[in-house]
Amino acid sequence: MRESSDALVLLLAGGIGSRLNLLVSRRAKPAVPFGGLYRIIDFSLSNVMNSGFTKVGVLTQYKPLSLMSHIGNGEAWDFTGRTRGVKILPPRTGEQDSDWYQGTADAIRQNIDFIENNPSEQVVILSGDHIYRMDFDAMVSYHQHKKADITIGMMVVPKRDIHEFGTGIINADNRIIDWEEKPKVPRTNLASMGIYVFDTKYLLRTLAKDRKEVDFGMHIIPRAIKEDGVFAYPFYGYWRDVGTIQSYWETNMDIIRPDSGISPEEWEIRSNPDYGGRPMDRAPARFLDGSRVTSSMVASGCVIEGTVVNSVLSPGVHVKKGATVSNSVIFADSVIEENAVVDLAILDKRVYIGAGSRVGDGDGLDVVNRKFPKHLYTGITLVGKEAMIPPGVRIGRNCIVNFGFHDGSFNGQTVLADGESI
Repeated sequence: MRESSDALVLLLAGGIGSRLNLLVSRRAKPAVPFGGLYRIIDFSLSNVMNSGFTKVGVLTQYKPLSLMSHIGNGEAWDFTGRTRGVKILPPRTGEQDSDWYQGTADAIRQNIDFIENNPSEQVVILSGDHIYRMDFDAMVSYHQHKKADITIGMMVVPKRDIHEFGTGIINADNRIIDWEEKPKVPRTNLASMGIYVFDTKYLLRTLAKDRKEVDFGMHIIPRAIKEDGVFAYPFYGYWRDVGTIQSYWETNMDIIRPDSGISPEEWEIRSNPDYGGRPMDRAPARFLDGSRVTSSMVASGCVIEGTVVNSVLSPGVHVKKGATVSNSVIFADSVIEENAVVDLAILDKRVYIGAGSRVGDGDGLDVVNRKFPKHLYTGITLVGKEAMIPPGVRIGRNCIVNFGFHDGSFNGQTVLADGESI
């Protein structure tokens, strides 16, 4: 970790992330496991650490317990000491939804005292739910060079996706001269990454102007572009918003593709080895006679007796004799019994798949989930935390098996049809 400027970092980690469905039913989106060994927020925290910044406030809100436990005192990212630290910042108001943060700017506004108590020339504002590597120190230097009031990390994205982002029109000097938030008919494919650098004094003045301005992309940025100096900071590396089941699955698959551009090891991404049963301290994975593993990531503590193809396995997964796991993401301590098949699925922690069962079966890839057609539509099946699938059961495509499901819940059924939930 190198020493750098004294910029204060505020990390927004309070979003519900409802499009991740079961994966966020009992945890905040940034706390969702990712890539076998990590949680999503590990990437933002590691970027902060590797950029040399030492003071971080993490703004939490939705189901924060697992996230708070994971971060702890910040030791895993070297945020402990007399001059450094990480502070968990919960909402300052009540427990009703209406009392929660109303937007990104409102979240920062409710924590102005934290900014004032940690003096800095600049404030860096990040999201805690993106997968990327970025040097924030270089961005702050760029911001200072441009003498900007606000600098926004921006990158080119496919036009088919641009409607999901704030977009900026820039001039030859990278100054943003116009802005559209999630345009239906975009004029550009230059998208905001949700990464901002503010001059601290400017940020405090801006937040004090109008309390009805609750969101940076919807309110603060468009006004600032007209009145002040707002610049784009171009980013050319790997960056993914994993806010949907499809993007989450694709980004996990990128880890096992050598040409994808993502490499948590090279990026020096750290996690907390002391949380969740010390997953990074387990014995090495074991590959027994008859096992076959192809194009996969298999974490420590796994036992492989069957076949694993194009999949990401978290610590402690057991794939028994004759079982096959393919095109799937399996969370920690799940068990795939003998002769079971798991294909194109995401299994949460401690899931049990009975002998001979098939999860993600059949050709109904385009049969969307009836309850959540916008969440599951490409064939991916979700199995919730600690669910138990009895032996000899067939579960189709785009299905949902909820948290804590157990043998008796099937009521004698042996088939869950494509697009159904239970």
